[in-house]
Amino acid sequence: MNSEALLARAPTADAIEQPPAAPPCGPDSAEVGVGVEVRAEVGVGVDVAEAEDFLGLLHAEHPDQPLTVRQRMHQVRAEVADTGSYAHTADELAFGARVAWRNSSRCIGRLYWQSLRVLDRRDATTPREIHRHLCEHLRQATNGGRIRPTISVFAPDRPGRPAPRLWNDQLIRYAGYRGDDGRTVGDPAHLDLTEAVRRLGWQAPGGPFDVLPLVVDAPGHEPQLFDVPGDLVLEVALSHPERPEFAALGLRWHAVPAISNMRLRIGGVDYPLAPFNGWYMGTEIGARNLVDSDRYDLLPAIARHLGLDTGSEATLWRDRALVEVNVAVLHSFRRAGVRVSDHHTESRRFLAHLAKEERQGRLVPADWSWIVPPVSGSLTPVFHRYYDEADQRPNFYPDEARSRCPYGH
Repeated sequence: MNSEALLARAPTADAIEQPPAAPPCGPDSAEVGVGVEVRAEVGVGVDVAEAEDFLGLLHAEHPDQPLTVRQRMHQVRAEVADTGSYAHTADELAFGARVAWRNSSRCIGRLYWQSLRVLDRRDATTPREIHRHLCEHLRQATNGGRIRPTISVFAPDRPGRPAPRLWNDQLIRYAGYRGDDGRTVGDPAHLDLTEAVRRLGWQAPGGPFDVLPLVVDAPGHEPQLFDVPGDLVLEVALSHPERPEFAALGLRWHAVPAISNMRLRIGGVDYPLAPFNGWYMGTEIGARNLVDSDRYDLLPAIARHLGLDTGSEATLWRDRALVEVNVAVLHSFRRAGVRVSDHHTESRRFLAHLAKEERQGRLVPADWSWIVPPVSGSLTPVFHRYYDEADQRPNFYPDEARSRCPYGH
């Protein structure tokens, strides 16, 4: 992700508040850990050298494995020669998923990578089974507001048999509607997906915060539409601790950012459906989702609602309104008992992670442009340094073969 602080030493892990797990990664968690793009080609066998590198890493960090690297590689080579791929053991899958998080160069919340809850869903084959497991993911991850970092790993791509995929980029997303007057209701980022699911039969309510259904695209089946049960979507109504009029805006946001369009790559094996989540950093909602010009673009309306002078940029009305939105997000989530993190705390935690990993002799790849928060970046310690950039595997990558989705994903 980004760079280390010039003016402050990185605190140790013991010197900072330590929650049981870490938050999500990057603006809106839409893309994390993206290093050099790696394409997955169905029908091409696994690179056994990458498998050997991964198994060597596993044995180096966990030497108590039942087989030596040589013994396990003998099994892997035989399986790849026979089928073009190989199956990870449960321990390999869990280790690989956690290290993929550790290697995610765009994620600021990696201090607690070892706490990631790994749900092995590789046996699910039908759209209905997959949907059931996705719902269970949300149930476990939400945890009554005490958000738990969780990943559900479904079947991998194998030669001649593609893996299941989702059309959705997150398990919970809000619909976007194009009006006849050219204006948008809801989230403009999901206009095309909204139109696609309406063509599949979704009865769109037409409001600003309608949760989109999931479209499961599994091999041997037509894409199938499934609603996300309302009791699995924890949402927080936004209010302000000092400005009661803020609540009249009617804003809200969901609690669990579960990314579902990234491909998990472990030891040469690609898992295109491996939704994962942490919890939100407040700026993802208050400085991106609600205010980006290609998202809800609410900053002018919020500024006017707060009585700010928007007649000149010199009044810094954008900056002042942005701070108040972020105050509202943090206040509202905490008042609702929903885990959220502020960008100052998370920046210190990232430097603690950096120091901890360096003591272990491990490189921490980081993309500065994603690590530095979108609010008050220079006030955070992550702003004032440079970072190493590297494509370390296991990792998460964009999925180039998303599905047959008609809106182009």
